[in-house]
Amino acid sequence: MSNNEQTNSHSHFPWSHLIGFGLSIVLTLLALWVGFASDFSFRTIMIIVVILALIQAAIQLLMFMHITESDSSRIQVGTILYAVFIAVAIVAGTIWVMSFGMHNMNM
Repeated sequence: MSNNEQTNSHSHFPWSHLIGFGLSIVLTLLALWVGFASDFSFRTIMIIVVILALIQAAIQLLMFMHITESDSSRIQVGTILYAVFIAVAIVAGTIWVMSFGMHNMNM
C-alpha cells in the first residue's frame, strides 16, 4: 500500500463506528425497557432480550471488529466459529458453576 492510499484510508470520519455505537445504545436501552418496564411474561422477556443480544453481537462484529475485512473479502468463518465456541464454553461453564454452588449452599 502506498503512502497516499494509507493516508486516504485513515483520513475519513468513522461513520460505521458511530452508527454501530448508536445502534448498540438503542438496543441496550430497549432490552432494559423490556426487562424492567414492560408487562410481558418472563418467557417473552427472555426471548426478546436474547434476540436483541444476538442482533447487538452481529452489529458489533460487523461495525467494530471488521469481520468482513480480510485479504479475500470474505467473512472469517474459522474465527467466528472459534469465538462462538469460547463464548458458549464461558456461558455454559458459568451456569454450571453457579448452579453447582447453589446446590451445595442449599444442603
